[in-house]
Amino acid sequence: MGLLALISAGGLLFDDRVLVGAPIWAKPFKFSVSFIAYGLTLAWMLSLLPGARARRVGWWAGTVLTLASVIEMVLITTQVVRGKQSHFNNATPFDAALFSAMGTTVVVLWLAALVIAVLLLRARILDRATAWAVRISSFVALAGAAIGFVMVAPTPEQLAQENPPVQGAHSVGVPDGGPGMPLTGWSTTGGDLRIAHFFGMHALQLIPLVLLVLSALAPRFARLADDRIRLRVVLVASAAYTATFVLVAWQALRGQPLLSPDALTLAAAGAIAAFTLAGTALALRTAAPAAPAAPRQELAA
Repeated sequence: MGLLALISAGGLLFDDRVLVGAPIWAKPFKFSVSFIAYGLTLAWMLSLLPGARARRVGWWAGTVLTLASVIEMVLITTQVVRGKQSHFNNATPFDAALFSAMGTTVVVLWLAALVIAVLLLRARILDRATAWAVRISSFVALAGAAIGFVMVAPTPEQLAQENPPVQGAHSVGVPDGGPGMPLTGWSTTGGDLRIAHFFGMHALQLIPLVLLVLSALAPRFARLADDRIRLRVVLVASAAYTATFVLVAWQALRGQPLLSPDALTLAAAGAIAAFTLAGTALALRTAAPAAPAAPRQELAA
């Protein structure tokens, strides 16, 4: 993926072709960088598994996930070289066959990630904050990846056609390829399911990052040295992240651009922010000290 990221970066610099409103090499570049972060994080999580059997199953699941990822990127890059759309492309039998193969690799990848998430859920990891950070982030990432299955559903306009050349879309309420945000390309005129897809999948990095920050600050702040407090803060951060993921998915499904929220979306975002602030304040409260033990009566001499 690192090599492909470099090749794709070169394509962005020297290949001026544009496809569906974006530079043609943008997709393999973003996907390869995302897979780098995904693979490194999963490798770290697999190292936390105790026991030979769990490690063996985790190794096989990781290997299957890696092979599926490589096949997915080969198919995407093949379409880039051909100058064709990779996702949702049903224009020719060959394009449809490639997209179908991509769908199969994604299902295999998702199932392998599910196996790893179940292993982490069952693992007895000594540090409880670490255990729950990796468990929750794994399942939120699975939910984020599952947004991709929603994207392949045909739109009402496509259903009205007999043999649509494109089947599925990441935009809601507007055609793909319209005005988009800088760098990400997320739609600025309608809903965009890629936002929830991105946000959900990268829970795998961002929720454990909260734990790493807390651990780094623990030597300077005595309160964070308490593993119970770190656990509570991780749980609050995980709940806030999960709620935000649900919010951006709901916003996109209603055909609403990320930067143009309506009153209902703003109210939900405000509720999440209020919960996060209140929950963090409660989580940082120190536990009441244990009552001192009653002095033992000394035996009379």
